[in-house]
Amino acid sequence: MRLFFILGLGLLTACTSAQQDQLAQDAAKRAVRPVYDERLPGVPVETAVDSVIDNATEQEILTLAADAVTGPTASTVEVTTRILARPETIRCVAEDGLPVLLGAL
Repeated sequence: MRLFFILGLGLLTACTSAQQDQLAQDAAKRAVRPVYDERLPGVPVETAVDSVIDNATEQEILTLAADAVTGPTASTVEVTTRILARPETIRCVAEDGLPVLLGAL
């Protein structure tokens, strides 16, 4: 596990800043998605996941990306819930997620 982490850090240092950001966001999504899948089975969660990541701070992205290595934890749920409670995240989910949800019904 430690070797995997060290290799991952080595790969990140070879990337541009934009590539590093995208890798971290992709990893954060992998940590957040199971949280929503567990709490909302059968509901399309991709828009909610995207809204959470889009409204997360850089530190929150890094925290969630680290959780992608070990799997979701109580910290993942806490960080995700805090981001989801923000007005801009709620607005994003309502505007982008509600049509997807209604289309799935």
